[in-house]
Amino acid sequence: MRVFENRVLSRIFGPKRDWITGDSRKLHNAELNDLYSSSNIFLVVKSRRMRWVGHIAYMWERKGAYRVLLGKPMEKRPLGRPRHRWEYKY
Repeated sequence: MRVFENRVLSRIFGPKRDWITGDSRKLHNAELNDLYSSSNIFLVVKSRRMRWVGHIAYMWERKGAYRVLLGKPMEKRPLGRPRHRWEYKY
């Protein structure tokens, strides 16, 4: 994720140009972080996950998301390709 974030930021800010010589170069990661003063992408994702878990924790036990968060499967799934459990109706 960090690589993707740096790639997007380098496209947004573009190359750094030296106005005296006219040369341009890519920005280094430290320079990108200085220009874009936001927190680390991993911290943002982690905080949003924690906020989602807190939202789910207040749900009732009958809700599907709450059961997925805290539940455990009762039995193992069968091996192989699943069988067709529906009928074709044309």
